[in-house]
Amino acid sequence: MLFSSWKFLCLFLPLTLAVFFLLPARVGMARKGGLLLASFVFYGAWKISALPLLCGSILFNFWVGEFLVRWKDQPRARLLIIFGVLCNLGVLGYYKYAGFTVGILQAITQRSFVMPQIILPLAISFFTFTQIAYIIDVYRDHTRHYRFWDYVLFVVMFPHLIAGPIVRHWEIIPQYAGKEMRPSLADLHTGTILFLMGLFKKVLIADPLAVNANAIYDAAANGVTPTFFDGWFGTLCYALQLYFDFSGYSDMAIGLARMFGIRFPCNFNSPYRSLSISEFWSRWHITLTRFLREYVYFPLGGNRVGEWTHLRNIMAVMLLSGLWHGAGWTFVCWGGLHGIYLVIASLWKKLREYSTAAFFEGGAYRWVCGSLTFLAVLLAWVLFRAKDFPTAGRIYVSMCGVHGFTVPYKVGEAKLAIGKITSLLGGVIVPDTIGGISYRFTILSMLALLLVVWACPNSQQLLARFQPILEEVKAPSRWQPRFGILAGLLFGTGLFFVFRSFFAAQESPFLYFNF
Repeated sequence: MLFSSWKFLCLFLPLTLAVFFLLPARVGMARKGGLLLASFVFYGAWKISALPLLCGSILFNFWVGEFLVRWKDQPRARLLIIFGVLCNLGVLGYYKYAGFTVGILQAITQRSFVMPQIILPLAISFFTFTQIAYIIDVYRDHTRHYRFWDYVLFVVMFPHLIAGPIVRHWEIIPQYAGKEMRPSLADLHTGTILFLMGLFKKVLIADPLAVNANAIYDAAANGVTPTFFDGWFGTLCYALQLYFDFSGYSDMAIGLARMFGIRFPCNFNSPYRSLSISEFWSRWHITLTRFLREYVYFPLGGNRVGEWTHLRNIMAVMLLSGLWHGAGWTFVCWGGLHGIYLVIASLWKKLREYSTAAFFEGGAYRWVCGSLTFLAVLLAWVLFRAKDFPTAGRIYVSMCGVHGFTVPYKVGEAKLAIGKITSLLGGVIVPDTIGGISYRFTILSMLALLLVVWACPNSQQLLARFQPILEEVKAPSRWQPRFGILAGLLFGTGLFFVFRSFFAAQESPFLYFNF
């Protein structure tokens, strides 16, 4: 059940909210139990046969945590935490990476292995990482202890269960443990606005962009080498699609939690404005970056080791990040490429320490840094999106202009302003090789979206006066809309087009549902 589906919007969410607020807050587990039941229904609606795995994972990790508390400072506590982490990784590895591993073994041994059909359980990466963090935290601090049902609600709460954010227990559980769940009208108001913002990003921006990105990348997967223009156009479409898809999901997840009086941490903070690749990772999928930093990078030694070991740690973490995103070599190489970026950035930072040139403190240098960072991220997205290496290779060949500065006829014709620019730059107009692309409208839309991405406040900043997330949000007063009648009309119009899309296009899952 997708957050953007009519079943969720018209049935599940209204019923869940109605039951939640009708249940008496003073009666112990009433509202928590209602939210807990709704979360299991939400997960079971995808595939009810996956529920036993989720429940088994919860029971196992809760009892690992309980025994870690009881065995405080005993040698067997260390053995238990190793056992617990390995079991979690083993289950995740079986469901998500068994096929990938068998493929590697077949390539090495030149033998064929029989592999059973494994269906990847929805959200297994997210609820596994959430619970690994929990048991490690309990091992580090044996005073952590929660009631069973509070822990279960923390893991299965439907706003974050499917695709994050990867929340930490000490952020969420204290918000409702031992307390009456009494969301205010301000919570409901803030959560609804944030949810609708995310819904519009997903349905009205990301999904239409996907049509063009899919057309170009699918053509490349079928052996077509796109034109120079299409290579860049398709990759930029995908970069914006992924941006608004994940930004929209994050807004919806945070907004849904806020409707029930729960504040989630920030998970997405205008990453395309980053001036360095390390800043990009501090803004993109923030909770995953935080998990990898605290539970992988720091245990490896972080930057408190020798220079080469530090660079090795960076590469190891980024390769793991790539593998987490998908069981395929393109994802591993995407993570490795970002690792190389970070290594170069680390070395450059050290070189910069020896320079006192005024240029490095000026606006021009910041502009160069921002442009290079965006270009590096854009080039890496090719590997992230491509089905395989041949597909990525055709896109890269096009983007590098190996076959010339070629432009499809629909773009190069004189009726479009970009056609005149193409002619002035020496572009070669060639017959269209990929159909079904609306260039004129999409190009104008992308220019507007890039302006929004680079210059406008994000959702959290627009709602700064309501403090929608756990972290404090600051924004200039001029960017604080009142959300009055005009805003209501705009939101109503947006909802009309969202519901209209249910009849015009198929449901499109969030991209991070695949991870």
